[in-house]
Amino acid sequence: MVWEILKKAGIDPAPRRTGPGWSLFLRSQAEAILACDFFTANLLDGTQAYVLTVIEHASRRIRILGVTLHPTGEWTVQQARNLRAPRGALLYRPRSGQGLEEVSLDLMADP
Repeated sequence: MVWEILKKAGIDPAPRRTGPGWSLFLRSQAEAILACDFFTANLLDGTQAYVLTVIEHASRRIRILGVTLHPTGEWTVQQARNLRAPRGALLYRPRSGQGLEEVSLDLMADP
């Protein structure tokens, strides 16, 4: 549908790029890419705990940053600050509603 609209408007496709593709870019930047998310664990007494994890894309190492029954933005930010990430690391975080939205901005601020 988009192609049809552009074609009717007389807009040609973008020229092919000669630079590296997306997969090459990701491989070259893997040392600095981290992804984080929560998963839940059901405890023996029936309560649900939230586990904050980070995966380092270069090594595929998964780190558990912390476990809490009530994740908040402040708690999440503190756990991320406790992580000894490489300076300038890129932090990818899905918008899951447990405070990860604020992590990138707060990590840039002085502690």
